Amino acid sequence: MLTVESLREYGANVDEGLQRCFGNEALYLKLAATVPSEKNFGKLNDAINAGNLEDAFEAAHALKGALGNLSITPLYEKICEITENLRAKKEMDYSVIMADINKLRDAYAKLCE
Repeated sequence: MLTVESLREYGANVDEGLQRCFGNEALYLKLAATVPSEKNFGKLNDAINAGNLEDAFEAAHALKGALGNLSITPLYEKICEITENLRAKKEMDYSVIMADINKLRDAYAKLCE
């Protein structure tokens, strides 16, 4: 079950996220619980696998906004990294960073169970 404490242990900046939710803990936790099912993770994976950097950028940028607003710091930092590489249309092997993102997302999903 997702709690403020489990989010802190994960590395989220809960105080900042709560501030964006006007201190409403129930709202913050409700929104934070939607992160693992965010469709842009799948879109990002699919676009990277297809070599479609434009679609990958759009998915990563959307994730960056959602994760940043909730201050889910570990995932946010990795998404920022890939977003900037995709923004620059950098030709590189994205598999390592995608493995990191997927690992962090999976760990986060376990918090939400």
